[in-house]
Amino acid sequence: MKYQKYLAIAGTCLLALHADAQKKHFTVAEATNGMATTLAPKGLKQASWEPGTNKLYFAANDAWVSMSFPSKKTDTVLRLSEMNAVAGNKLKALPTFKWLDKGYAYYRDGNELKKGTKTAAGYIWEQWTTLPDNAENMVVDKSLNIAYTRDNNLYLYTKDKRTLTVTNDRDKNILNGQAVHRNEFGIEGGIFFSPQGNYLAYYHMDQTMVKDYPVINWLEIPAKNTNVKYPMAGGTSHEVQVRVFNPTTGNTVTIQTEGPKDQYLTSVSWSPDEQYIFIAVLNRDQDHMWLNKYSAKTGAFVKTLFEEKSDKYVESQHGITFLPNSNDEFLWWSQRDGYMHLYRYNTNGRLLNQVTKGKWIVNTIVGMNEAQQQVLIETTKESPMEKHSYAVNWNTGKLKRIDSEAGWHTAVPNESGEYVYDVFSAGGIVENPAKHVVINGKLTKINPDIAVPPVVKRSQVVAVNSNYTHVLVESPNTLADYDRPEIRNITLTANDGTPLYGKLVLPVNFDAKKKYPTIVYLYNGPHVQLIKNTFPESGNLWYEYMAQRGYVVFCMDGRGSSNRGYKFESATFGQLGTVEMEDQMKGVSYLQSLSFVDSKRMGIHGWSFGGFMTTSFMLCKPDVFKVGVAGGPVMDWKMYEVMYTERYMNTPEQNPKGYEDANLLSKAKNLKGKLLLIHGTDDATVVWQHSIDFLKKTVDDNIQVDYFVYPGYEHNVRGKDRVHLMQKISDYFDLHLKP
Repeated sequence: MKYQKYLAIAGTCLLALHADAQKKHFTVAEATNGMATTLAPKGLKQASWEPGTNKLYFAANDAWVSMSFPSKKTDTVLRLSEMNAVAGNKLKALPTFKWLDKGYAYYRDGNELKKGTKTAAGYIWEQWTTLPDNAENMVVDKSLNIAYTRDNNLYLYTKDKRTLTVTNDRDKNILNGQAVHRNEFGIEGGIFFSPQGNYLAYYHMDQTMVKDYPVINWLEIPAKNTNVKYPMAGGTSHEVQVRVFNPTTGNTVTIQTEGPKDQYLTSVSWSPDEQYIFIAVLNRDQDHMWLNKYSAKTGAFVKTLFEEKSDKYVESQHGITFLPNSNDEFLWWSQRDGYMHLYRYNTNGRLLNQVTKGKWIVNTIVGMNEAQQQVLIETTKESPMEKHSYAVNWNTGKLKRIDSEAGWHTAVPNESGEYVYDVFSAGGIVENPAKHVVINGKLTKINPDIAVPPVVKRSQVVAVNSNYTHVLVESPNTLADYDRPEIRNITLTANDGTPLYGKLVLPVNFDAKKKYPTIVYLYNGPHVQLIKNTFPESGNLWYEYMAQRGYVVFCMDGRGSSNRGYKFESATFGQLGTVEMEDQMKGVSYLQSLSFVDSKRMGIHGWSFGGFMTTSFMLCKPDVFKVGVAGGPVMDWKMYEVMYTERYMNTPEQNPKGYEDANLLSKAKNLKGKLLLIHGTDDATVVWQHSIDFLKKTVDDNIQVDYFVYPGYEHNVRGKDRVHLMQKISDYFDLHLKP
């Protein structure tokens, strides 16, 4: 009996060891959406600082919780059950709370806005207003004004509960209060409340002169056409104004931005005293910018503070940032020395000092510490593949790093800039010194004598000007149960000596004596960076999914990509696709030098600009890749939008050779390998005509190409249907690259 018992125990142990040894493979669903769903590293939900305090609020265990710093005193502010006792069990989960000011918050439930006021007994919630069904682009001001658009017009719900019609344009092609210039130049919206909420500035865009472009909804019977305004490179563009509405008088003034009507108006900013509007006016050629000051009351031009010029392009992406309690001094972003840095000016246009400098860029201004005269920023100072937070004195330029760990940090400071809520991950596993973790939604202390597993993401509060750190949440490795590949960081060198950073993902159970099919994934276009020191270290679980299926996967950021400075990104000016291909060929040569890469079974894949690059390779270097999969590709830059294309290529009239060299329609006859093109039928970014025209060229040239469309999708395929997309791409490589 004992013998049988021991056999059973031994057998159980062997089974456990065997089960532990059987690491899982990713499903295509996990590889596609897992990092945003079931495999996402744990962190705090709804973390935000209450204005004017040192209290960090977050959601945990169906409750809204606050923690004060440095005391770490924790309070349960309200519970879902308490809210439902008032709301009649209407809420299934805590809503997303947003701050208005210290002690005032709100949330949106459908079309209803609820406003909360902190009292000694807790938050008291009341009905604020109900928005119309078709309200969009809502902006809530701390002075309790709410602006929103309906169709093409702008409306204002005031703090004294009046609903005002700000604009009443009957032509649907005249838009108000919406983002303009096709969201280029960092433009994310078209509504700008003044600092005290006494005025409302907004974009007014007239598109009537722009040609209509048809976008067909094939999901209706019969199919329905909707015309959109799509200004193509070299064509007629829209005309934009900035206007200012006074809710007290009902009057509107137009800012008098003199110059050609198709110029660009960017970086719209208010002076703290509400007397002036500042606008960066950029010419159509995008090589000359004027930072202008205008009267907010009359719209009159006051003065040009300064100008910036370039023989390539000037790209203003940020508004001005006034220093705390100053109507006179502000920070301006500029790449004038080759890197994105901050400059301190006064409102007379006098440069006071360059605040940051060096061969690195400022990514974001996250806050201010007035007491120490510091601006809090995120930068690439340590490495272009990492992001760290710093405090820099705006007078002296003295820098102080806030975080301490390698990786990609996101910093959210409290209003005074004393503390930063810091969330970061890194490709390497982070050791765990945590004092607290979240278990079942509750903050729980850890016994320092108990071994704690390593973590892949950390959420913590860090003091800006002392050594104080308090770890809130550390996420264990959510991929620990999976059979993951070896990932190597690669540095190659461009023709001009510039280092190029990449990653090589090896197949699981790698054997250097074998030959493996290889996939190159690329984007290599402006404003995108793929190679970062984040978790997962591969950068994309689909790479690991393909590695589990026996592939080598390679990815590299060539010149033209972001986060490396102006020279690096502008190297492609006037010749899109040329320098990028030179750099990616460095990667190809590296791969071909590896004994385990089967250079006869290489594939390439990319989307959008990456789709353009994929197709370019298949046509311009037809003997390199056996298989390509291109999603949403630009085939002819003359059919792409004005702002983006003319920044990097000038107009077709100014640069005919550059456009023809990049024109893939004329090169369809060069295709030798297998090429799958994928496009969304409703794509209003890279319009469907790009790939349709390419199909016509392949028919004319008697060239075979594979094609798939996603009905109803725009420029990319999201959500559950993205699993279908990635399965199709994976299967296509299997079909043509596997032996």
